[in-house]
Amino acid sequence: MIRIEAMAKINLGLDVLRKRPDGYHEVKMIMQSIDLHDDLELEETEEEGIHLTCSVEELPADGSNLIWKAAELLMKEKEVKNGVKIHLTKRIPMAAGMAGGSADAAATMLAVNELFSLGFTKKELMERAVRIGADVPYCIMGGTALSEGIGEILSPLPDMPDCWILIAKPDIDVPTAFVYKNLRAAELTWHPDIDGMMQALKDGSLEGITERLGNVLETVTIPAHPVIREIKELMLQSGAMNALMSGSGPTVFGIFNAYEKAEAARVRMEASRLAGRVCLTRPIQNGR
Repeated sequence: MIRIEAMAKINLGLDVLRKRPDGYHEVKMIMQSIDLHDDLELEETEEEGIHLTCSVEELPADGSNLIWKAAELLMKEKEVKNGVKIHLTKRIPMAAGMAGGSADAAATMLAVNELFSLGFTKKELMERAVRIGADVPYCIMGGTALSEGIGEILSPLPDMPDCWILIAKPDIDVPTAFVYKNLRAAELTWHPDIDGMMQALKDGSLEGITERLGNVLETVTIPAHPVIREIKELMLQSGAMNALMSGSGPTVFGIFNAYEKAEAARVRMEASRLAGRVCLTRPIQNGR
């Protein structure tokens, strides 16, 4: 039996440079793992195949699940004869811009590799992970990283300074495909200062990071779902150094330099009923 945590992520900066001829978007992002996680339990079985169960009924427990795809990818390549029983306890909000599915797939690859002693290095797992999804290689690496290309070109960055991060997800789901389909990448007139943020990380300046938070996907998601703007404004009124939508949304995070401010903001956010899911967390340092 192996137990492993699948860490959620936020985007401190998300820029889209262009739409490529193959239909994918070229991005430049700064990713950050946070201490909000799903839990997976994996156990080898004599009955071959993958046997997946989830704590959330609406999540498919079949070959369409990224967990299944991740396990199958490695087990087929190494011709594993035995099967695996996997149980997912879901805590990361779904369809939230926090890479919950990708994190689960990454954790599964790490755990299957260990469970069956497959011998893949982390680099080899990351090379295979991009077949499952663009965020999966990052989720294997974890920590603070620059993500380029379609998300598969990763460069580790210095740890984000410790702070408190308030997460608020309104009761709406935003399909990533909808956001990218409606993004007019060639018409964007503003781009986040990703290079400046990388320097702020090197300097260990939380203020330098927060003043550069930016996500071009807000140009699509906020007009479609104005509650995202309301959540951001409430966080700023509650003392956040800054607030931003993560990924394609709709989750919003606010960064606080003191627990007391962050906790008071959490209470205020819950009372507002703007978000169905609210929690307080911190950045994960040094990867996994």
